[in-house]
Amino acid sequence: MKLVIQIPCYNEEEALPAALADLPRELEGVDVVEWLIVNDGSSDRTVAVAKAHGVDHIVDLPVNMGLAHGFMAGLARAVAEGADIIVNTDADNQYDASSIPDLIRPILERRAEFVIGDRPIRTIAHFSWTKRMLQRMGSAVVKRVSGTAIGDAPSGFRALTRDAAMRINIFDGYTYTLESIIQAGRSNIRITSVPVGVNGETRPSRLVRSIPNYVMRSTASILRTYFIYQPLSAFFALSLPALLLGLWLIGRWTWLTYAVPDGRVHLPSLVAAAILLLVSALLWIGGLIGELLKINRRLLEDIQYAQRRAQRRLVEPHASPSDA
Repeated sequence: MKLVIQIPCYNEEEALPAALADLPRELEGVDVVEWLIVNDGSSDRTVAVAKAHGVDHIVDLPVNMGLAHGFMAGLARAVAEGADIIVNTDADNQYDASSIPDLIRPILERRAEFVIGDRPIRTIAHFSWTKRMLQRMGSAVVKRVSGTAIGDAPSGFRALTRDAAMRINIFDGYTYTLESIIQAGRSNIRITSVPVGVNGETRPSRLVRSIPNYVMRSTASILRTYFIYQPLSAFFALSLPALLLGLWLIGRWTWLTYAVPDGRVHLPSLVAAAILLLVSALLWIGGLIGELLKINRRLLEDIQYAQRRAQRRLVEPHASPSDA
């Protein structure tokens, strides 16, 4: 059983030594623990620092590709290196590495394939009231959209099995945290969360540069992912205002024409109702097309998953089919 701990990094030469110093080299239930960093186009000495502190694997991206791309690049390399479990943490050492045994326990006990570290948001001193409120609201939305019970959706402290890592696809270029949970929940990947500890703030978040920008981009990510994985429900919800208003105008026109006739045709109400109902019908059609595309996407994901399994067999020719 091999565990690979991956850390996406962008100009982290100052923070990385403390983060690596806390990482374990031995864990109960695991035979081998290896470290991997994803150098996301850093312009400082991140790679040199990682090598000096004994990092086993380095994914060196030539330019800054963003957190989501770095996360996926790390998963691909960890799988190629034979990881059975992959733990993702941050270079700023905000997550308590001593919680890694708790994080991987549901996987070792075969209760989950994907585990999210649930931070004690209410007691984190450097989180403002606004940030705590937005975190709770965002997590509640992700719960609803993903059909899961994850309480800390933005948490980057997470563990995945090799199989789950090969099934994950991230389309958002901003962050992987929200989209991966929605995908897991809607793709029958068993996902759960466990309480984890945190360390003090070492530097301001680079992802949350401003609250309005973070809210806008996170909302866009949730909506886009929901439209990808639940198109019929999304388009139906989108069509409801036009449908209800159109039906109300039809009822109003019928009432004014037949119940209390005043000699007027009330043509504007009828035209507006027809336009609204047409818009609603077009959105329904869009939802049906989305459902057909969803079936096609699932078939393509199955093909992609089979290819990733085949590639791993080429890397490890002695691996049994059940291990692939």
